[in-house]
Amino acid sequence: LAHAVNSLCSTLESKTMWTIRGMAPLRQSIRHPTGLCHHERKSTYRSGLFSLQKRSPKSQYRRSTTTVSSSSASSKQPKSIWSKLKERPVEYATIPAVAAFVGLTTNWMGVKMLFYPIEYTGFQWYRGDKECPYGVLGWQGVVPCKTERMAGRLVNIVTRRLLSLHEAFSRLDPHELAILLLPAVDEAIQRDCGAHWAKLLRPILPRLLTHIISALQKDIENVLDLRSVVLSAFVRDKEVLVDLFQKVGRTELEFLVESGLGFGALLGLGQMGAWVVSPRPWTLPVAGALVGYITNWIAIKLLFEPADPVQVGPIVVQGLFESRQEQVSEEFGHFMATRVLSSHQLLEALCKDGTDGEFYAFLRRQLPYPIPSHILEAAIKAIVSCATSDSAKYPELHGYMTDLLDIDYTLSCRLKLLSPTDFEDLLHPVFQEDEVILISVGGVLGAAAGLAQTRLGWGGPGAIGKAYATLAFVGASSAAYFFTKKDPPKEERPTRLRRRNTVLRLKLPIETGDD
Repeated sequence: LAHAVNSLCSTLESKTMWTIRGMAPLRQSIRHPTGLCHHERKSTYRSGLFSLQKRSPKSQYRRSTTTVSSSSASSKQPKSIWSKLKERPVEYATIPAVAAFVGLTTNWMGVKMLFYPIEYTGFQWYRGDKECPYGVLGWQGVVPCKTERMAGRLVNIVTRRLLSLHEAFSRLDPHELAILLLPAVDEAIQRDCGAHWAKLLRPILPRLLTHIISALQKDIENVLDLRSVVLSAFVRDKEVLVDLFQKVGRTELEFLVESGLGFGALLGLGQMGAWVVSPRPWTLPVAGALVGYITNWIAIKLLFEPADPVQVGPIVVQGLFESRQEQVSEEFGHFMATRVLSSHQLLEALCKDGTDGEFYAFLRRQLPYPIPSHILEAAIKAIVSCATSDSAKYPELHGYMTDLLDIDYTLSCRLKLLSPTDFEDLLHPVFQEDEVILISVGGVLGAAAGLAQTRLGWGGPGAIGKAYATLAFVGASSAAYFFTKKDPPKEERPTRLRRRNTVLRLKLPIETGDD
C-alpha cells in the first residue's frame, strides 16, 4: 500500500507540476503508522489526501514545510499577456509576420489560379466535365476553363448595350472604301481569272465595289454576325480573354494581392493573442486558416461592394472596380478595338466560310450570273488577303476603317454611361465563378502555415534562432514581390478630338462663320 500510494503521488506531482496539499502527511502516516495515534490515523485515512491532522513533532515539521511551499506556490499570480510578450518578443513577432506573408501569398496564388494554366495540367481523375477547373492532382485556370460561358456574358454586354454594326459601318464612305479595296481586288482577278477578265472589268470595277459596299452597309447585320465575331475571337485563343480581364482589372487584381499583406498582419495580431492565451497545438493552424480565408473574402468584397456610391459621413464608399469606371471603359474600348474588333478581324470574319458563307451569297444576289462565280471567289480572296496580310501592305485601308468605324471611342463612351450595377458585370463574373474555391485555397494554405509554425516552434519557447530566420525569410519574400513587380507598358494612343452629335460641334460653324 505504501509503495502504491508513493508511486501514485509521484506520478500526480510530476504530471501536474505542483504539490497536492496534504499528500506529505498521508505519505508519513503510511511510512510510520506508529508516529500517529489511533484516532489520527483513522481520521487521516477517512478524509483522504486533503485532510489536515495533528502530527507528532517530526510530522509537524514536515507539515510546516509542505504548507510553506504550497502557500508560496499559490501566491504566484498567472503572467499577463504583456509580460509573456516581453519575455519572447522576437518569437511572438513571427506570428503576425507570417500571417502577413500568408495573406500576400494566398491572394497572389488565388489570382494566378484565376488565369493559369491556360490548359488543364495534371491528372484527369474525378474532374467531371470540361468546365470543372480542378480534379485530383490537376488544375486549369478558371477563366480559360470557362471561356465560352464568360465570353458569352461579355458578348451580351457588347452586342446589346454597346455596339451596333449597322451604326459603325454606316460611317464608312462607300466610294472611298472602294478606291482603297480596288488594287487588291484587281490584282486577285488578274491572278486567278486572267488578264482578259481583269482588263474587261477594270473600267467598271470601282462602280461595282461602291454599289456592293453601299448595299452591304444596309444588310451588314445579316451578313456579319457580331456575336459570332466576338465569341470566336475569345474561344479561338483563350489568352485573349485572359489578357482582357488582366488588362481592365489590373488595379483590382493588384489590390487583391497586396491587401492580403495588410489584412494578414492585422489578423495576425489576433492570432498572436490567441497563441499567448491558449498555446495549444491547434491554435496556430486554426487561426492561420481563418487568416487565409478572411483576407481573400474581404479583398473580393471590397472590389465590387457596394456597387453604387454610399455616403458614410464625409466619405463616399464604393467598390474599387466601380469607382474606376471611366478608366476601365477606356482600356476596355482600346483592347476590343485592337485585339477583337480590329479591321483585320472584321474583314476576315466577313469572308468566313468562303463560297459557303453569307458574304458570297450576298455577292451573288448583288451581281447576277452574267458575272461568273470565279470573279466573286477572286474578290473574296482579295479581301481575305487584305485581312490576313501585314498592316504595312495596306496601311491606308486599315487606317481608314479604324478611324471611321471608331469602335474604341464608341465602346468606351457607352460603357461609361452604364449604371454601376451593369458595369460590374464586366469583370465580376471572373470572381463569381468558383469564388468559394479560391477563398478556400487561402484557408488551406493559412492552416498549413500555422501548422508549420507550431511544428517548428515559432512563437513558442526557446526558438530565437528560428524566429530570426523566419522573420528574415518572410520579410525578404514579401519585399521581393514588390521589387520584382513589373509596371505595365504605357501604350501611346493618338489623341484625337471627336465631338459627334454634340452641342460643341453644332455651334462651331456659327462661331467661326463657316457654312
